[in-house]
Amino acid sequence: MTNQIRRLVDDEQVLVFVNDVEQSFHYWLQASCPRQAKSISSAVVKVKWNIWLPVLLMIVFAFTRWPGLHPPPNFSAFYALAFCAGVYFPRSLAWWLPLLTVVATDLVINLCYYHQPLASFQLVNYAVYALIIWLGTRFKPGASWFKLLSGGLLGAILFYLITNTAAWFFNPFHNPEYTRTLAGWIIALTKGTAGWPQTWEFFRNTLLSGGLFTGLFVGAMKVSEAAESAQEKESAEPAGEANEPEEGAKPAQGET
Repeated sequence: MTNQIRRLVDDEQVLVFVNDVEQSFHYWLQASCPRQAKSISSAVVKVKWNIWLPVLLMIVFAFTRWPGLHPPPNFSAFYALAFCAGVYFPRSLAWWLPLLTVVATDLVINLCYYHQPLASFQLVNYAVYALIIWLGTRFKPGASWFKLLSGGLLGAILFYLITNTAAWFFNPFHNPEYTRTLAGWIIALTKGTAGWPQTWEFFRNTLLSGGLFTGLFVGAMKVSEAAESAQEKESAEPAGEANEPEEGAKPAQGET
């Protein structure tokens, strides 16, 4: 109990220190360059947002992957996160952060929960995640909500088609239904193997979660961008007014 209280006190002190530093920084900006203070502060907040938002999303995603905590099979936010990472994340984070997160969580879950190493077949999943990230880089952040939603849905469809086709072709678990015929491929895409939910249900969950989380993420980014644009417009107005000559001011030499 004493350790917990001490830890809380330490956290409070760190938080107070960080707030004091931020306030001192804003006061210094206001005193040294008042015209640029708002724009500089907005830029600092934007940089912090660009760094911490991706990290926060990956942490939340990592916790939701633990068995028993996540929703129905293949109902995952990662299809949307992988796509939106390609659209919005800084290029230094867009590739390695999502892929490292999913590989690390798979490794921990397999070793601590299933007590087995990663299966080589999971490399197919990682390759498709990389493909979805690349797909996201083909879209501009300023694209319409419907266009970005369509991209997220396309990523979910690609994941379903490629992973189930690979499961049918390589058949790592030796499912008797997955014969190397057109009928076997259709079974892999629709019915699946005995003892598991039908693969069309996996597709439904993949499509629903991909569309839902892409729509929410893109919508949040659109609202954030609109608020940021309004704030930048407000901060630019005083600077423009300050540059206007005062009424009755004496014209400079050579002016009429």
